[in-house]
Amino acid sequence: METLWFNTGTLCNLACATCYIESSPTNDALAYLSLADLTLYLDEIAGDGLPVREIGFTGGEPFMNREMPAMIALAQARGFEVLVLTNAMRPMRRFEAQLLALPRERLTLRVSLDHYTQALHDAERGAGSFAIAIDGIQWLAANGFSLAIAGRHLADESDEQARAGYAALFATLGVPMPPLVLFPEMDAGADVPEITTACWGILDVAPETMMCATQRMVVKRKGADSPAVLACTLLAYDPQFELGATLAEASRPVALNHPHCARFCVLGGASCTG
Repeated sequence: METLWFNTGTLCNLACATCYIESSPTNDALAYLSLADLTLYLDEIAGDGLPVREIGFTGGEPFMNREMPAMIALAQARGFEVLVLTNAMRPMRRFEAQLLALPRERLTLRVSLDHYTQALHDAERGAGSFAIAIDGIQWLAANGFSLAIAGRHLADESDEQARAGYAALFATLGVPMPPLVLFPEMDAGADVPEITTACWGILDVAPETMMCATQRMVVKRKGADSPAVLACTLLAYDPQFELGATLAEASRPVALNHPHCARFCVLGGASCTG
């Protein structure tokens, strides 16, 4: 295991049109993780000598969770690379003082910017969200934070067109173009090919390159006494992908039998760590 994700809770300040995890201002199906929860798993990594090098935080919007700055600081102090997925909007900005106090080393904030045009971004995330996110990106850049951008790979737009569009946007902002990850659009109800062992040779991909080969995600379900470890970041609600309460229990093979496995990972070639 190389990356361990923590879903800090499904609550979000936005209700995006196609959010794969259905985050919103009212969805608390995944409760807030606490600093104590994080400590439990970091202690297990240390105690068992696990090869985890990166801690990722996702949501929901991670900065809806008031313990987010403390969790980042702890992961940094334990020597991990830290990746935080955020929309860079008001929940993040309320922690400006705490963020400015963090070391910049080993910390990347990946900002979700669904498209390089305001119209398409706002169509997904709500009117006015583009301008607020851009302001957050500029604040992060001005204060020396390592940035990355997460966009959507639209069906009618080539990879080259999308990357050129983002590059032009950041040129107008006066911000150096950060690393850009373009994710395929996901629809759990869409018909996708079944993944079989023959696919590895046909597609020239290897099982060990799949996200679930090197990553897991910790969640805390609403009403649960303790967190659980899931196969990956994309499959928060399907019980067959809950692998146990500890990292040791979760260190076992995962069956690629969900539509997201085909569309996002095997066919899309994507990973949440980019």
